Amino acid sequence: MLRLHGLASVLTLLLVAGPALAADTSSDTPAAATPDLASIRTQIKAEDYKAAIAALQPLADSGSKDPDVYNLLGYSLRKSGDRKTAQTFYEKALAIDPTHKGTLEYQGELFIENGDLPKAQQNLAALVKLCPGGCEEREDLEKALAHAAKPK
Repeated sequence: MLRLHGLASVLTLLLVAGPALAADTSSDTPAAATPDLASIRTQIKAEDYKAAIAALQPLADSGSKDPDVYNLLGYSLRKSGDRKTAQTFYEKALAIDPTHKGTLEYQGELFIENGDLPKAQQNLAALVKLCPGGCEEREDLEKALAHAAKPK
């Protein structure tokens, strides 16, 4: 009986704690295919996009099957000013996982930066379907679209 209670406590803790997913994380990616991107995320958070690109490029060149690699590379390139190449990597991420919320958000932001609000709205529509109750990616893209639609 005590063993069962302990197991139930552990399972409850796991369900409550759950994994914290960043905007670039796909929960559908098999763990074996997921490289450790923690140090790269730290570089991105510090806005050291050059270092992040240098770390991500070999992973992309090796044919990674992790959409986060391509999403983070696209994000870093976009933030560095290379929008055209960023789009290529967002497309690769979505080819692996068409429902990758982080990529849909970041690609939508790229569309906004390029003045293509209809495409950004398509990405938002996909996020609305994926997150009917709301999610960070959807909210961020909604805010970016609202800001872009304001008269200047």
